[in-house]
Amino acid sequence: MSAPRHTPVLCEQVLSLLDPQPGMICLDCTVGLGGHGAVIAPRLAPNGRYVALDADPANVAVAGRTLQNAPVQVDTLHANFAESRQVLDQLNIEGADLVFADLGFASSQMEDPQRGLSFSREGPLDMRFDPTQPGTAMDLVQRLSQQSLADLIYEFGEERRSRKIARNIVECRRKAPIHTTTQLAQIVREAYGRAPRRPARRPEATTGRRGPSRIDPATRTFQALRIAVNGELDSLQRLLNGLPRLIRPGGTAAIISFHSLEDRRVKRAFTELRRDGRGVWLTRKPLIADATETTLNPRSRSAKLRAIRFVESRPAGAVDGEVDG
Repeated sequence: MSAPRHTPVLCEQVLSLLDPQPGMICLDCTVGLGGHGAVIAPRLAPNGRYVALDADPANVAVAGRTLQNAPVQVDTLHANFAESRQVLDQLNIEGADLVFADLGFASSQMEDPQRGLSFSREGPLDMRFDPTQPGTAMDLVQRLSQQSLADLIYEFGEERRSRKIARNIVECRRKAPIHTTTQLAQIVREAYGRAPRRPARRPEATTGRRGPSRIDPATRTFQALRIAVNGELDSLQRLLNGLPRLIRPGGTAAIISFHSLEDRRVKRAFTELRRDGRGVWLTRKPLIADATETTLNPRSRSAKLRAIRFVESRPAGAVDGEVDG
C-alpha cells in the first residue's frame, strides 16, 4: 500500500534553523506522515537518532514506513507531544539536540470523512486525532450548554458570531441529534444568513502579504471544536513549559504554528526563555512561506515558523521555573 502524499511546509527554513548534524538526537513531536523527518533524519547520520511522535496511530504507521530506510536509528511512537519527557525517559535519552513540532495536521486526516475534520465531506462528528481517546465533537455539540458552546467557539475559533451559532445548534439539537459534519456546517452557515459577509481576518485565511480571503462560515466553529476535542492548546502549553527539560544546552527548538492561538503561545514561551537568559532568538519575526511555496502548497499560506537556541550554560543565579511534564 502506497503512503498518502504529503508536502512538508517550510522545509528549507526548518533545515536551516535546526541545522541537523551527524550524531545529533532529534525529537520530532508531530511526525505526521514523515515529510520533515525524511529530510532531517539522513543529516543525523552516522550515529544520530530520530525520535518521532504522533497522537494519531495511523500517522505513526505511515511515518514508520516513510522513515524505515533512514540511515540512523528511528523510533516512531504513538504518543501526544505533551508526554515528550516521559517518552525520552523510556528511551533512556537525557535530552535532545533538536526539538521540532509542526502543529498542522496531514491532508490525509482532513480528506478522510470518517475523521470528521472537514465540513465539506459527509462524516461523523468525531474530530479526534487519536481515535483511542474518549470524547468526540458530537459529544460536545450534544452535551454543552448554549453558553458553554458560545464560549468555546469564541475562545478557540475567534468567532464573533459564536452566540448566534450556539443558539442555532441548541435549537436544532432539540429537534434531532446532530450527528454529521455536513449537518453542523449547515447550521453554522445559517447563522450567517443567506449571503454571508466576508468574515473577520483570520490567520488561516491569509498569506501574510495579501488581505483576508473568503472562507467558509463553518471554518472557525470546526477549528474550535477540533481544538477542544484534542486538547491542542493544553498539550502545546505543556510542551512549551517542558522544553528546558527536553533540550540539551546549545540545542534548538523550532515550531510551526497555523493560527494565532498557537503562535501567541509559542512567541510568549520563547520570549520568556530569552528574557530568563536561557535562549537566543533565531527568528525575531516568524518565517513564512514565499509565493512559490504557497502556490505549490496552499496549506503553507498560514504557516509561521519560530525557533530558539538554548544557551550553553545558565546565567549565574538563575532558578528553574515550574515545568509541567
